[in-house]
Amino acid sequence: MKIQIQDQSLRVRLDESELARLLDGQPVQNQTRLVGQGIWSQTVQLNEQALPQVCGSAEALLLTLPRDAVTALSARLPCRDGLGWELAAADEVLRLQLDVDVRDSVRQRGVQRRTDATVTPTG
Repeated sequence: MKIQIQDQSLRVRLDESELARLLDGQPVQNQTRLVGQGIWSQTVQLNEQALPQVCGSAEALLLTLPRDAVTALSARLPCRDGLGWELAAADEVLRLQLDVDVRDSVRQRGVQRRTDATVTPTG
């Protein structure tokens, strides 16, 4: 799991194995041991609610994402478009983005053929 934090934006990028663990009901965690300061962790899990939740503390962040949305994302992989939400955070908005590494998806699933394109005969 890769975490990118900048201003009021939080991006989580998973690989296929992490996505599979999430869909199996297991949390996915990232931990960084800071010298003399303890552990900084971010945990992602799924639940049945319609909107994500961000809670915990700056040292131990917990992201709870909607299972239905993540399952739908999994069904359309590989793709570059992930999931995005805007969450109220005090006086500001926190933009939350979930992506699955497209290169890993292509390696695991192969290239998905587009079936929604119109085919024009070249008669």
